[in-house]
Order: sequence, then structure tokens, then C-alpha cells
Amino acid sequence: MSRTVPVDTAPGPPTAQDEEARLRELGYQPVLARRMGGFGNFAISFSVISILSGCMTLYGFGLGTGGPAVMLWGWAGVGLFVLCVGMALAEVTSAYPTSGALYYMADRLGGRRWGWYTGWLNLLGLLGAIAGIDYGAALFTGAFLNLQWGIVPTPGGTFVIFLVILLLHAVLNLFGVRLVSLLNSVSVWWHLGGVALIVGALAIVPDHHQSTEFVFTEFVNDTGWANPLYVAAIGLLLAQYTFSGYDASAHLSEETSNASVSAAKGIVRAIWVSWIAGFALLAGLTFAIQDYVGTQNSATGVPPAQILLDALGSGGATALLLVVIVAQLFCGNAEVAAASRMVFAFSRDNALPGSALWRKVSSRTQTPVPAVWLSVAVAALLAVPSLYSATAYGAVTAINVIGITPAYAIPIYLRLRAGKRFTPGPWSLGRWSRPIGWTAVIWVALVTVLFCLPQKSPLTIDSMNYAAIALAVVLVLATLWWYVARRSYGTPSAYGSAREEAEIAEGIV
Repeated sequence: MSRTVPVDTAPGPPTAQDEEARLRELGYQPVLARRMGGFGNFAISFSVISILSGCMTLYGFGLGTGGPAVMLWGWAGVGLFVLCVGMALAEVTSAYPTSGALYYMADRLGGRRWGWYTGWLNLLGLLGAIAGIDYGAALFTGAFLNLQWGIVPTPGGTFVIFLVILLLHAVLNLFGVRLVSLLNSVSVWWHLGGVALIVGALAIVPDHHQSTEFVFTEFVNDTGWANPLYVAAIGLLLAQYTFSGYDASAHLSEETSNASVSAAKGIVRAIWVSWIAGFALLAGLTFAIQDYVGTQNSATGVPPAQILLDALGSGGATALLLVVIVAQLFCGNAEVAAASRMVFAFSRDNALPGSALWRKVSSRTQTPVPAVWLSVAVAALLAVPSLYSATAYGAVTAINVIGITPAYAIPIYLRLRAGKRFTPGPWSLGRWSRPIGWTAVIWVALVTVLFCLPQKSPLTIDSMNYAAIALAVVLVLATLWWYVARRSYGTPSAYGSAREEAEIAEGIV
């Protein structure tokens, strides 16, 4: 480690009215518009978690990787551990409310290299998440077109829809954070109302429902692996993938009022609300399965669409599928906002090739416009393999999880290592900080290993899990780039706020 920052030099937390001064104390000149309230900050993380995106998109994966028992009990268990991760991360976010979020925390608590690698992992996860979310929305749009007009989804057609969705999200994010906040606030009620509508319709309309025993105990293994414990562990990907992206609240903290409290609360609230609503959604879908094998092999390409079709008929299925697609669009839009702020912040500290361009901010909307375009462009490239491989979408979701999940644990671990040298912000876990923090770190270490393991047997080019390869490639590239950029990269704690403010001022266009 080339530098270790003494964490006891961090300034104390500001008052609720003094967030701009707090940001300056952390070394950054405010250039983004602080127009987001506490509800909007919660809404962006809730929208990114998006149970109507993650649960619905990976439901088919869950049907064959453990089946109903693993989906339901896995959701309950994973949600509890993710809540621990969220609470521990919220505590550190309260002390360091910046757009850089995870990597800035790691830099301040552990040093430049900790921050560097955390930033690259976080960036990989965020960009992978855009690709995964918007490609999932494209798949569901293809299923909608199939139900409505009989159009058969093809990889090429799905990819075109995906590119249109990316373009839509880029344009929406160029109008400023106020529109982003409004859309996320609408998204919260759309998600909750959508879950209530779907679960209610599936509970009332069908004549036949699966038994409680089936929903909570039926184990299905279509993976090719013989060990049921291994299969159940792999099946946790459905829940763990869905429960990601809640660092969005931290990335939008420089645009949030009273961010030292609001961003921390936004993370925790987004997790527990999603936990409850997601369990209801998974249970509602599983009780309503009419034909298990038919659902897995749906002509729509989307098993939840087949459940809706079998249970509610064509008209009802089409209407509810549209509800899901709109929710997924809200989710992708929120993820573009979070990822672009990460690109902006990382470039502000000279970590990316071409940082001088990516950190530029529009003087009209106070939005990092080049960072928005870079985020959607990289997401488009990540999804290109979907044109050639049916398993590519699963690889993209795994890349998202393998990148972003370890990045959550690093600042938590460094905060635990710092002990009493860490100065908490106004939102703190108090005496629960260490037990919750260590639970979070151990859980993340476990799932990081799990999600590098192969998910199908026998192993082929199509069935291989590329998450470990993606992780290795990013770490190698980050290491190589470190030796190029290490002289210029640094947070204000290393370089001083005066120099940083001058560089940021040059980036305002």
C-alpha cells in the first residue's frame, strides 16, 4: 500500500443545512445541483433494486436452479444479510457523502490503492447493471410484442430494442437531476402498485393454485450438478442480483439535501421495502404456476409472461407485462443516473482514460453529460455477446454481481479495521456497528466465491460462468492502468482541495 490516510483527521459531520460546506471539507467544489430530497434519494435505490426487474428477469433462472424452495427461502435469507450490508454501508456513507461513494470511502479509510481497486470494481458493477437491466427490459418487451402481435423475438430484434432503451435513458438523464428524482418518485409507487396488482390478480383470477407445500418445499434441479447444496447456493443469484445497486443513494448524495442522513436512510429503506415486496411478488408468481415445464419453455422467452398468460389469459397477461416493462424502464433510468455519477466522480479524481472529458458538467442542467453517454455506450458493448450466445445475459448479470458486491464490502471492512479512528457521521449504528459490519463482510466474501462458480454442467463455452474471467480482466486492467495514472489519480485527501477545485472548475462547460 503506497499511502494510508489517517482517518482520525476526517472532519466532523455538518448540520443538515451545511452539506455544501461538508463537501468542501471533503475536498470537492460543489458543481452538481442539490435538488433531490430524502424521498427521491430513497427512490433511486429502490428503483435500481427494482423487484419487477430482478425478480421477473431471473425468475426463469430460479425455476431450474433450486426451484420454488430456493427462490422463496433464498429471498428471505439473502434479504436479511443484504440488509446488514446496507446498514453497514449506510454508516460509512453518512461520514463521506460524495458522488464517488464506495471508492472515496475506501481511499479515505485505507489509502489510494484501496480506493483505486474499489472504484474499478464498483464501475464494472454499475455498467454491468445498466446492461443487465435494460437488456432484461428488452427481453420483456419482446415477450409483450409476441403476446400482442405474434412477433417472434430474435437475438437481433432484442438487441435493437435494447439500444433504443439505452438511448431513451441517456436522453432522460440529460435533463437534470430534478427530472430523474421525479421519475424515481413515480417509480416507487409504480413498483408497489404493480406488485399489488400482479399478486392480487394471480391470487383471485386463476381457478388453480399450487399448494403451500409446493411453493415452499419443491426443489428442482436442471443444472446438471448432483449436489443439492451446491445447486441451492448457485440459486441465490436471483436474490443477490436483485438486491444490488442500492449504492445509488450514495452516488447521488452530492445532489441530495441533508445527504449525510438522507443518503444513509435511503440505502436502508430501499432494501427493507424491496425485501418485503419482493417476497410477495415471488410467492404470488409461484402459487399461480399452471404448468411448470411449460413455464420454463415458454414461447415468449420469458417464464413470468407465461405464468401471467396461463393464469390470466392473453389480455390480462399483456396488460400486466406492460406494467413490468415500465417498471424496468424506471429501473434502468435510475441505474444510468447512478453509473454516470460514478464515472463523473472517478474522472474528477483522474482515474479513467480521458478523465478531462468525462468529468465535464453542463452549466445549464448541472449534469455530467459526457459521463451519461459513456455509461450507456459501455453498457451497449457489454451486451453485444447476447447476439451470439443464449447464456450471455446470465453472464452480464453475473458481471454486475461480481463487480458491485465486493465493492460494498471493502469500505465496510476498512471502517472495521479503523475502529475508533473512524469518525461517524450523523447516521450511525452505534454499538451494533461491529457485529453488523463483520456479518456484512463475511456474507460478501461468501457470495463472491459462489458467483464465480460454474452454474451448469457439463461445462461448455455456452454454459461457462464468465464472472470470474470478467473479474480477473478488470483487476488486471486496473493494475496496468494504475502504473499509468497513479501520478495523476488521487482524491482531495491526497492532493488538496485547492488543486481539485481548479480542475473541476475547468470541467464546467
